[in-house]
Amino acid sequence: MKVTKLLGKVILIASLFFASGWASAAPVNVNTADAQTLAKNINGVGPKKAQAIVAYRKSNGSFKSAKDLVKVKGIGQKTIDRNKGGLLFSDVSAKAAHNKTAKN
Repeated sequence: MKVTKLLGKVILIASLFFASGWASAAPVNVNTADAQTLAKNINGVGPKKAQAIVAYRKSNGSFKSAKDLVKVKGIGQKTIDRNKGGLLFSDVSAKAAHNKTAKN
């Protein structure tokens, strides 16, 4: 009986943990993901902020690191800290151009 109660408490705590957004979402490439994917996978970023990230990226080019994200209105250091390790910044188009040059 004690094991059942304990297991119930563990499940409750785990579900609260994940529902609260404390658990990190899947890693996301900030330079290639669309707004919907960004909103889904970056804790603290909803549709408006995700669209702002995409718009900034289109106007200013790829993000080099998490430090560049603070240039987007509404994205602060707390958001970056909350998603540490879940943000990728590789630029697929730059890699493709490098690979094409290397083959020639």
